[in-house]
Amino acid sequence: AMAAAAAGPFSLREVLDAFRRCVTEQREVLLEPYLSGWRGLIRFLPSQGAVFSFTSKDAVAKVARLEGHRQQHGFVSLQSLVQHELAAGPAALRARSDSGCRTVLRLHRALRWLQLFLEGLRSGEPRTSVLCTDAYNASLAQHHPWVVRKAATVAFCALPSRDAFLEIMNVGSAEEAVAMLGEAIPYIGDVYSITQELFAQHKLLDLP
Repeated sequence: AMAAAAAGPFSLREVLDAFRRCVTEQREVLLEPYLSGWRGLIRFLPSQGAVFSFTSKDAVAKVARLEGHRQQHGFVSLQSLVQHELAAGPAALRARSDSGCRTVLRLHRALRWLQLFLEGLRSGEPRTSVLCTDAYNASLAQHHPWVVRKAATVAFCALPSRDAFLEIMNVGSAEEAVAMLGEAIPYIGDVYSITQELFAQHKLLDLP
C-alpha cells in the first residue's frame, strides 16, 4: 500500500497528518511520522523544479539515512536516538559524520526554512521569491557557504506564483489550501521547537 500511496499526487494533507501524529503526550517526537512528514515535504519540493533540488536531493539522502538508523536500532523517538548516540560520549558523537543526530540537525534546519516559507505563503504575500529568500535568510543561509547562498537566492527568483503553490498543495481551492496551511504549520512548529530544545539541552545545535 505504501508504494501505491507514494505514486499518487502530493497532498499537503499527508504532511499535516504525519506532523500531527509526531508528538506524544510526553512531548517526544516519534521518528516514523517525522520521516513520513519529511517524505511528504520532499514530494512537494521537486514539483518546484530546480529551485529546491539542492535542498531536496540532500533531504532525500538524509531521510533515507535516518530511516536506516531507525530500523537498525529500533528507535521509536528522536529522544531515544539522541540518548543512544550521546551514550558514547559527546566527543565520539562530534567525530561521526554519519550520526543520526547530525542527520536530524540538518533536516531540522531545513524544516525551519520550510516552516517559515509556508507561513509566508499563508500570509498572502504574492511574491514567492521574496518569501522564500526571507525564510532562507532567517534559517538555512547561516549554515551554507556563500556560493550555495548565492545559487539559492538566484534560484528562488524562478519560483512559481503563490497561486501555483496553493494549487500544488492539492487540497482544493486556494482558501482550503490556506486553511490547511494554518492547521499544518503549528504542528510543524511544535516538532521544530521540541527538537530545538532537545538539541540545545545536549549542546548539539552546532554539530559539525
